[in-house]
Parts: sequence; structure tokens; C-alpha cells
Amino acid sequence: MRAVIQRVTRAQVTVEGEVVGSIEGPGLVALVGVTHDDGPEQVEWIVRKIAELRIMRDEQSVTDVGGQVLVVSQFTLYADTRKGRRPTWNAAAPGPVAEPIVEQVVAGLRSRGLTVETGRFGASMQVELVNDGPVTIILEA
Repeated sequence: MRAVIQRVTRAQVTVEGEVVGSIEGPGLVALVGVTHDDGPEQVEWIVRKIAELRIMRDEQSVTDVGGQVLVVSQFTLYADTRKGRRPTWNAAAPGPVAEPIVEQVVAGLRSRGLTVETGRFGASMQVELVNDGPVTIILEA
């Protein structure tokens, strides 16, 4: 599992002109990609890192500051660009495998008391955010 975490002051996801998820900062946007062999161990690790990573101001975590998290599934995090000019997506798990795992990440963050908004799995989404810092961290479980 891969995740790109961005500290934000605000963010939202729009699908077909409708805002389907939005947060006001302080908070994090978590772009989450799932590969074929991801399971409970990777979910637990990613959830813990997102919730506890001390990347908010004053070396606090999003949990410490009572921040919100916007989780957006993103299979393109598993793009393989080593050959040619066209990426391959073979390492990305198919939707029926990935969607429940992304939902487990969301549930895990909520179980830690965080307010979590989401995009819409498999949809063409427009993600808008104001990166604070900028702070962008890449996680790989």
C-alpha cells in the first residue's frame, strides 16, 4: 500500500460538479493506492502513520490537533514508468480488491476519532487542496 500525505488548510473532491467530500484545516489529504497483496497488516500500518505522524505544526499529529482527513483512492500511485512513455498499472489492485481496503483505511481512521471525508471510488475526481508548508510525505507499507 502506498499513500501520499499532504498537510492542508482545506481540501475538497468534486465528482461531476458535486462536492462529495471536503475538509477545513488543519488536516491531511491522503491519496491511497492499493496493490494485490495488501491486507490488514498494511491497513493497520497506514492508518497508524496517517493518524500519528507528527507533521502538523509544532510537531503534532493530525490526531493531536483534532484535524480532519480527506482520503482519496488513487490507483495511479502504482504506475510503472520504467519502460517507454506509457505507464502500466499492473501493480495496482483491481477495484473489487482495492475498494474494500480503502474503506478499511477510512474505518480505521474514524475508529481513532478522526473526522474523515472521502472521494468516490473509481470516479473521475477533481481534487482541490491548499498544501500547508508545503508538506508532502510518501508512505509505503
